[in-house]
Amino acid sequence: MRARARFPEVARQAGHYESFYLKASHPGEPLAVWIRYTVHKRPGSAASGSLWFTLFDGSADGPRASKVTEAAPAVGATEGEYIHIGDSRFGPGRVEGSATSERCDASWELEFEPGEAAYRHLPREWLYRAPVPRTKLESPHPATLFTGTVRVDGREIRLDGWPGMVGHNWGAQHAERWIWLHGSRFEGHGDDTWLDAALGRIKLGPLTTPWIANARLAVDGAYHRLGGPERLRSTEVGETPRGCEFMLTGKDVIAYGQVAAPPRDLVGWVYADPDGSEHHTVHSSIARMRLIVRRPGAPDLELETASGATYELGMRERDHGVEIQPFPDG
Repeated sequence: MRARARFPEVARQAGHYESFYLKASHPGEPLAVWIRYTVHKRPGSAASGSLWFTLFDGSADGPRASKVTEAAPAVGATEGEYIHIGDSRFGPGRVEGSATSERCDASWELEFEPGEAAYRHLPREWLYRAPVPRTKLESPHPATLFTGTVRVDGREIRLDGWPGMVGHNWGAQHAERWIWLHGSRFEGHGDDTWLDAALGRIKLGPLTTPWIANARLAVDGAYHRLGGPERLRSTEVGETPRGCEFMLTGKDVIAYGQVAAPPRDLVGWVYADPDGSEHHTVHSSIARMRLIVRRPGAPDLELETASGATYELGMRERDHGVEIQPFPDG
């Protein structure tokens, strides 16, 4: 067990949200799935659970998406699993479930390898116990391979060694603004080259911090931690709903990057906080990413993937131009 659910321990009077999620992308085509198992708990209320599904297909007119929500008795975490919502279960090495709505009929039966070692984004363990940041996150399987079957409106998609990841986050409130980046399938490199990055702007009273990044870059099996509060001044981000440019620094390494997705490859969702406030979130798991990695004494390393990247932006704006799926949250 590389992770454990936190919601069973949350006091009734407290608010909480939590998510176990996966992304898996075809090794050579612009085709990917993004699946989330989430918990939402208002202060003083029992937790509800939701299953979120998105299929991204670069040859289609846009993503296929669905979401279903179950009340408290159906939500739990028993021994040997991360979470279950009704009959849908997510555990180490296996995830199965369904999300049938008026928008899409989706089901999945997937297995995944242990893959790379688990990675905790926050740079100090005490930050996972501290009240700030109010979102905690980790990647139990930051780079792994998926096999199995996904069915969408009668279409059967076989996954046979698709690269991807498994993530986990929880807390009392989302960041004021956030970006999630994940890159794999870089041309000319194997599964041991990837980027997993979370960036956030945190609201502290009337003020909002600059971008704070926490990331791991794996290059041919060598690992580099990027960002952290101590590198706030050297973190640069320029974001739009369709992509971003960024510079992330670590010890003896600098990563310059661009990630982008056309509007048709973006899905939009409402994310709610336990206090009832909401963000709009736009996401693509078939985005293009380009990285330039600079290290002392070595030539610049260029990494590029045409459709193996994930870009997600959480924001307060409503004028981003991406259709929001018609599912409430919370």
